Parts: sequence; structure tokens; C-alpha cells
Amino acid sequence: MSQMAWGQRLAVLAGHLAGSSDQDAPALQCQHVSSSLAGSSGILVSAEVAAALAAGRPVVALESTIISHGMPFPQNLDTARQVEAVVRAHGAVPATIAVLRGVPHVGLTAAQLERLARAGSAVRKVSRRDLPLVMALHLDGATTVSATMLLAARAGIAVFVTGGIGGVHRGGERSLDISADLTELGRTPVAVVCAGAKSVLDIPRTLEFLETQGVCVAAYGADEFPAFFTRRSGCKAPCRVDTPQQAAAMIAAAKRLALGGGMVLGVPIPERHMATGATVERATEQALQEAEEQGIQGNEVTPFLLHRIKERTGGTSLEANIALVKNNAAVGAQIAAALVGMV
Repeated sequence: MSQMAWGQRLAVLAGHLAGSSDQDAPALQCQHVSSSLAGSSGILVSAEVAAALAAGRPVVALESTIISHGMPFPQNLDTARQVEAVVRAHGAVPATIAVLRGVPHVGLTAAQLERLARAGSAVRKVSRRDLPLVMALHLDGATTVSATMLLAARAGIAVFVTGGIGGVHRGGERSLDISADLTELGRTPVAVVCAGAKSVLDIPRTLEFLETQGVCVAAYGADEFPAFFTRRSGCKAPCRVDTPQQAAAMIAAAKRLALGGGMVLGVPIPERHMATGATVERATEQALQEAEEQGIQGNEVTPFLLHRIKERTGGTSLEANIALVKNNAAVGAQIAAALVGMV
């Protein structure tokens, strides 16, 4: 086959993957009027985010799984709006990331946020492994930590805020059920500001896995690595930072060394919002037993556990979830702002 013929075939294939031959293509193309594609990756960056990145202003990436799977409507939409507002209030531009009709978006409109929130768990959860599928089939997807990190890095965003990272599941030494978040942290240069690992996970093994991946893990203003709903996990953090400037300096140092991996900054939930650790722990143990009895596995485990924990704690855990995400957003935005000029 001639070189020209190969070029024509590749052009057709690229157009198909970008959605130009899909029946929804006009709706997607209208987005390009005010947005830009990041290189040749097919990622659509909103006009606001693209302008901020071009001007060297701070940008904070936000995931979308917390919107679709993290909490019910309308609390999910209210929380998403509030988190974006917190990021703005601390001097950064929010970039919520999701896949819409097969196109990865970095920065969503108000209408797109509401669309995801209303669809809820009907939207597919998208990890790194799922991106080729949802793009090829023009599906909607809510990005997990791993996919959000990947897309943020491709767009040039260095700081990402979420609730908590995935990790090694309890019993993971037998099942090998280990979140893709951990391997993503080992190879994608994005700092993840979170409330630590979810308390339903095996936190000691999660920290060991991150060490093996060469991931810098720090607690923010604390000596102990936080455990999502509670400030105490029983695990000493590998290192500690106390200011946004210190955290930003670590990110800048990693970039200068071209380490290639990410970073975890564990921010303890504010004490005034902390769910009682013992209560949440009891609810966690009960929910884990229910999940095992019902045969729930894989990426369905965490949403099930969080739902059952919320029911057993009378909603206290959901309130704590919202509070910690907003607190993380404030810290993450301050870190992103401090990072400007360091890199």
C-alpha cells in the first residue's frame, strides 16, 4: 500500500476516534469554537483552562467519579459547584475532567456538570484502562483518580484535588485487588491532594506499595497519614509538609529531577467535621462483610461500602466526605498558586 494510501487511512481513523463521523459530531464540534485540543491527543481543553495554562496561572484538576458515583443527586451537583467555587476563591482555575461522547474534556461547563450529576451511576467509571473503549465507542465516562491524573498531565496540569485515593484492598495480599491509582502515581507527574486513602482499604499495604512505586507521600500539617473520614490511620506518614509553599517546592523539585511519577499529599479532614473514628470503623467492618457475602467485587466495592457506611452512620460520613473534599480543594488551590513561578 502506498504511503499516501496509508495516510488517508490514518486520517479516516483519526477522524472516527475524534467523533467526526458520529451522529453527535455537530454537538461536539460546537465546543471547539471556545475550546482547544491539547496537541494530537484528542483532549478538549476548555477555553478558560487553556487560557489559564497559557498565561501560567494556577489550575487545579478535579475528578468526575465523585460527581457520578460519590454521592446522590442533587448533593453531588451542589458539591461539585462548591468545590469549583472553593478553588476559585483561593486563586486557581478549576478543571473538572470527564469524557463526554467519547471526547476527554478538561474543564466542564455548568450544563455538563449537571448532566453528569443527573446521570449518576449510569455513567461509566473510567480508569486508565477504559479510556480507549469510551473514546472509540463515543461514550460518556466519569474519570477515576488514575484517568484524571493521566488527562491532567496530558493537558499540562500539575495539581489534582480529590477526596481520597484508591489503594490495596483488605485481603489484597490474596486477591491482588490493588487500585490502578497506585500504579498511575508511580508513572504520571501529577501531585494528588487528598484526605489520604479511604478507610475501607488496607492503608499499611497501600503505603508500602506506593513506596515500591517510588511515590513521595506526605501528610499536610500532621505526622500521621490520614484515613479519609478520620485524621488517624495508625500509620506514620513518610514525610510532612506544613505550608503550601513547602508542598509546591517538593513538586517543583520532582519536576526538575524529571522523576516522572506523582506525589500524594494527605490532608487530614478538619477536626470539626471529622466523623467519629470508632463509629465509622464499625460501619466499615460491617459493610465489608456485607460486600463479601453479596459477592461484590472490583470497582463496585468502594461505592457499595460508602453507601452502606453512610446508611449506618446516619449520613455523618457523607457530611464528612463533602467537608474533606472542600478542604482539600482549598489546600490544593493554595499549592497550585504557590507553584507558579517555581517551575
